[in-house]
Amino acid sequence: MRKTLLTAALAATCLMTQAQSNPLYSEFTSTPHGTAPFDKITAADYLPAIERGIALGRENMARIVNNPEAPTFANTIAALEELNLDLDRALGVFYPLAEALSNDTIMEISTRVSPMVSEYSTSVNLNEGLWKRVQAVHDSSDTTALTPEQKMLLRQTYQSFVRNGALLEGDDREKFSRLQSRLSELTTLFGQNVLRELNTYKIWLTADDLAGLTESTVEAAAQAAREEGRPGEYLFTLDAPVYTAFMKNSDRRDLREKMYRLYSSRNTQGQYSNVEVLKEIAATRLAIANLLGYKTYADYALADKMAKTPANVYSLLHSLRDAYRPAQLAEIKELTEFATQTEGHPVELKPWDYSYYANKLRNARYSYDEEEMRPYFKLDNVIEGVFGLATRLYGVTFEKNTDIPVYHPDVTAFDVRDADGSYLGVIYTDFFPRPSKRSGAWMTDFKGQRILPDGTDSRPHVSIVMNFTKPTDTKPSLLTPYEVETFLHEFGHALHGLLTKATYGSLSGTNVKRDFVELPSQFNENYLTEKEFLDGFARHYITGEPIPAELVERLIASSQFGAAYACMRQLNFGLLDMAWHTITSPVDDPVGFERQALESVSIFEPVDGTLTAPTFSHIFAGGYAAGYYGYKWAEVLDADAFAHFKENGIFDPETARSFRENILERGGTEDPDVLYRRFRGHDATIDALLIRDGIKKDPVTPSPLTRKD
Repeated sequence: MRKTLLTAALAATCLMTQAQSNPLYSEFTSTPHGTAPFDKITAADYLPAIERGIALGRENMARIVNNPEAPTFANTIAALEELNLDLDRALGVFYPLAEALSNDTIMEISTRVSPMVSEYSTSVNLNEGLWKRVQAVHDSSDTTALTPEQKMLLRQTYQSFVRNGALLEGDDREKFSRLQSRLSELTTLFGQNVLRELNTYKIWLTADDLAGLTESTVEAAAQAAREEGRPGEYLFTLDAPVYTAFMKNSDRRDLREKMYRLYSSRNTQGQYSNVEVLKEIAATRLAIANLLGYKTYADYALADKMAKTPANVYSLLHSLRDAYRPAQLAEIKELTEFATQTEGHPVELKPWDYSYYANKLRNARYSYDEEEMRPYFKLDNVIEGVFGLATRLYGVTFEKNTDIPVYHPDVTAFDVRDADGSYLGVIYTDFFPRPSKRSGAWMTDFKGQRILPDGTDSRPHVSIVMNFTKPTDTKPSLLTPYEVETFLHEFGHALHGLLTKATYGSLSGTNVKRDFVELPSQFNENYLTEKEFLDGFARHYITGEPIPAELVERLIASSQFGAAYACMRQLNFGLLDMAWHTITSPVDDPVGFERQALESVSIFEPVDGTLTAPTFSHIFAGGYAAGYYGYKWAEVLDADAFAHFKENGIFDPETARSFRENILERGGTEDPDVLYRRFRGHDATIDALLIRDGIKKDPVTPSPLTRKD
């Protein structure tokens, strides 16, 4: 009944907005830099604008197909770049807000929009007339006059049509369309289930349950309880910063176990279970891959990635597993001995014990305490430091612009300018958790960069979204080093988007091979352990004193602590992703399937009732299907790239210029292998990563990543 009423209300409001001026119907001209007028856009505007965008896209497609002139790059390939400007404007606002400012209405709109957009995209890719024109341009011998970027766009356009079923005939075309539409519905449902269930968890504790927790954690829980009208109690959720802080510090092993079981059993049963959803997602992807002539979905997905094949991905993951496994086993042995000594009796480590005892051992060994560092990482100062990194490396500056409308009071917009004062774009920051925002951290854009037909460089509007510890009544937002690292990571993505210099939107910014996209973000993380960087902004939020050299030295000394565990954890995710996307038949038993897939990298014995896949949004709701390995692939690249900076100086102007010009500005205009070699002078090796993590102590003869192209 509730859904029926909501649907009726939604339909009524959508009809009303059609008779009114919809701000999504035209270019944004009343705001600075043509930014989205969030103060004027309502939920009722989205559906009509998206429907209109699809209709206009179909009209544009018909004009291209019916063009009496012979197919050329200009009237076919470049024209396709302009196909969906109206649709992209609407979706460019809707999709980011569906993750950062969602509600029941937005979720229902998303449920309706997802198959609609999927069906439209499929209709474009399967349009016979359009395909023939693209094919004609691709097969023409008269492409020598094209620029390298135009050749890349032609190749990408052609391959996109092929990979989306253009070569299919008869009933196979209809089947492909149905599968794509269903997949879109399923991935949308998966993501919504994760968000909805996460918001159901409210763990109420009393003062007797708080042993070991930090002052900031307790204060935040007390404030959350007061906001719920229950003063004197303490409210904990499963939001990432809350959960992480609890697992690291709570002395109550029973409560750590309770939190772990809740967190790790999400979406496995009940109203928001994703178990059957993910099974169907994997089976649908397999069916799509088979229809297109691929053995598995991973074969299909990797064909246009830097890695090329599943064999190359497994080669990387297994080589890292073999390199890190001995160190990881040694870490667990040492941690078990430490826990036993600490408790005065034998301790068998469980998953809910690792963060707790690792935190204690790290503190004991290095006198390192994340909480001791929080006062030096006031969010305002961290913003100054992270933005300042781009200023020091690339000359880029950031100025708050309060005239730009924002979609939530927590959001701030900044003008971004180059060293010469020229306008580069807009960046929005959105730092704090709220029920309407999904967990995690990400970068997105409301508008990408492209060169307009009149030659104007239309600059990007990007957003970085995180879930940092919120300020309280008595303290500002104080970050842990991990949260600073997260900020650096997402800011690296933002710079990739902001500094882009491309002609075509589909090749600009972060529109690169999926396993290359994490290089700029992970590269930025290296600066967290550089004293020269920290000295520029890390100041005590009360006294203003700079962070003591001793604390920085402890941070640096402890940076390799737990590196093997962290690597194996990432390999755990990467191998699970590959397992789900190298299946050759549907999976009946997800629990047994996951256990078997992770056997060679499992850190602890599996816990009954827990499962990773049902909350694995990256691969079942996001764009990382058969691509999660990309984090480790890019980590090899980022360690190798930063080693080049270390050789020349971490703020060396010439090295920074080369990184900007060859990596950040080029987007997807050239193959990533070519771009990386142009910057580094050779292919990346795994050695810099092993040395950085302390797995190898001495440099060895470089051994390039093995690939079987």
